[in-house]
Amino acid sequence: MFKAIFSNISNTIKGTNRFTESGTMNLLHDVKVPVETATFGMGCFWGVDSLFGGREGVIRTKVGYGGGKMPNPTYYNIGDHTEITQVEFDPTIVSYENLLELFWKNHEPGARMKTQYCSLILYHSPEQKTLAEKTRDSLKEKSNRGVVTRIEPFDKFYDAEGYHQKYRLQQHSDLMKALGFRKDDENLKTSHVAARVNAYLVGLASVKQFDAEAPKLGFNQETTDYIREYAVKYQGRGMHC
Repeated sequence: MFKAIFSNISNTIKGTNRFTESGTMNLLHDVKVPVETATFGMGCFWGVDSLFGGREGVIRTKVGYGGGKMPNPTYYNIGDHTEITQVEFDPTIVSYENLLELFWKNHEPGARMKTQYCSLILYHSPEQKTLAEKTRDSLKEKSNRGVVTRIEPFDKFYDAEGYHQKYRLQQHSDLMKALGFRKDDENLKTSHVAARVNAYLVGLASVKQFDAEAPKLGFNQETTDYIREYAVKYQGRGMHC
């Protein structure tokens, strides 16, 4: 894994937890709507998790390994698998084609990378396959470097280790506690709030969007101010590992 570009900045002032009113929050962890699933590989999955987690209409995300044949891959024994991000989305708000736009625009699909970090679309339906191939072919016509993205049927998703899930959020230990998460918490893979905060903390969703949805997510004022500070600081920096 490449070195994280965003270092952990302490959530405390003179050793005191900044979040004194966390018990007053009614957080939107679970969104009960029909969803579809998309799965992408586009390099280091820390940044990809944040990128898609901040997109309106995305309900939850998690990172893992897939695309290979070796059973039970891990980060230190990934075999022939690729780092991938699984995205559950509400198709009435964001379409699969919208997600493909994010995919193509936020990495270099012409770069020849080792399998762990290669450009990969794992489709979940014939319709997704058709759209993936159509957008790839359109990009090929405009690209000087070509497109080496693999487009293959989804087979199996192996969850990555807990410390990889919502990696950016996990660098803020007091915020994690305020939101009700433990280190390497399994709930980080299913929580809507976790997906959103993981994006806002590194500027991969706009401040305008944050201001509009913070009350719906259930944050109190302390938590809102803290997350917004990071959203403002890093807005526009783009996706990084």
